[in-house]
Amino acid sequence: MSLTVSWRIVCVVVAMLACGAVQAAARDIAVVANKGTAQTGLTLAELIKLCKGQTTKWPDGRLSTVVLRDPTAPEMKLVVEKIFASTPSAAKELIDTVNREHRSRPVIVLVKSDADVMQRVQSTPGAIGLADVYSITSGVEVIRVGGKLPLESGYVLHGN
Repeated sequence: MSLTVSWRIVCVVVAMLACGAVQAAARDIAVVANKGTAQTGLTLAELIKLCKGQTTKWPDGRLSTVVLRDPTAPEMKLVVEKIFASTPSAAKELIDTVNREHRSRPVIVLVKSDADVMQRVQSTPGAIGLADVYSITSGVEVIRVGGKLPLESGYVLHGN
């Protein structure tokens, strides 16, 4: 009987872990900006151009910097699909190419964690970053994408 109880406990724990993994993958990705950035919103097309290095300046002429986690990280699956519309390795190659073309400064900065995204955006004038909505700090501003904020119905960077 204790073997049956132990087996049930193992099954419940495995199910809980699986649900937790699904929840983590389903989180929204927030677009955040340096507090000195005048942008309050972007269209999806504008965000894609920034993330792909096709746009490197804000409308006021200030330089833009995009801060992301490495696109090969599992947490970046949503960004790779919706922003880069490619594979993680192709997105990484595109970022490397963009940065080689702009040798004077990195246009797209890759960091190791969402906390690093927040820190880098906070300390870089003109920067925006993409990170899990639950990692947002008071040092950055949340940017609307397509008129929506993370967690609002219809938000384009909502995890499934």
